[in-house]
Amino acid sequence: MSLPDEIKVVSADYLGDFALKTHFSDGHHQTVHFKNFIFQHAHPDIQKYKDESAFKNFQISDGDLIWDDYELCFPIADLYENKNIEIPHNKNVA
Repeated sequence: MSLPDEIKVVSADYLGDFALKTHFSDGHHQTVHFKNFIFQHAHPDIQKYKDESAFKNFQISDGDLIWDDYELCFPIADLYENKNIEIPHNKNVA
């Protein structure tokens, strides 16, 4: 799928259990589940988002979905197409 030019995130709704329904400037929406990414990612800056209240503290800035001062953000194309975020569950991951 080719991403339309100048797509921006216009809003996002927290659905619970680390999932967001993200709305885009062209009317498209996507439900993205971040839980596996957050809990399986080893980077220390991401660890604080295991706290649901920290995760829920996202915002939209200049068309991007961000946490804090871009400490956590995702490419718009990945959100739009819901790819590279939902890491498949792997029992071997610590």
